[in-house]
Amino acid sequence: PLMGSEGESTTQGLDDLSQRCAQYKKDGCDFAKWRCVLKIGKNTPSYQGMLENANVLARYASICQMNGLVPIVEPEVLPDGDHDLDRAQKVTETVLAFVYKALSDHHVYLEGTLLKPNMVTAGQQCSAKYTPEQVATATVTALSRTMPAAVPGVTFLSGGQTEEDPSVHLDAINKCTAAK
Repeated sequence: PLMGSEGESTTQGLDDLSQRCAQYKKDGCDFAKWRCVLKIGKNTPSYQGMLENANVLARYASICQMNGLVPIVEPEVLPDGDHDLDRAQKVTETVLAFVYKALSDHHVYLEGTLLKPNMVTAGQQCSAKYTPEQVATATVTALSRTMPAAVPGVTFLSGGQTEEDPSVHLDAINKCTAAK
């Protein structure tokens, strides 16, 4: 938990990560993934929550690269709540801006990373329903505004969606021309 926050948290476990990464590389691994979760609420994610989680992801990525692994950076903005698509897009953009600032501050080689973000979707309890094309436009716009061109790839997570929705959304994302 993050002291003084409204139920926010961060991922722990960096203390001996360098030794573990060295062993993973020795054992034949080439990639590693680290996830930090952020929740959308009236006052969350907070500045403290975004900053702390971005720095944890950046430190993890730096440690991975020092040990010859490609870090898969996963800042997950959860679809829990009743927020609309616009709020989800704004929060995702802000979180990604924090993450890429931290990656730069930690001298992470962006060409040697992958991003695993959430698709921009409204909260699961949101009364408004959005089309796959609207989800695609929000997602592509958020990424085009925040993800540096040097990042070679995106591997979306599908958390909180039905079994079929991620495929439908990914198809719409691939067809989206909003920010191209």
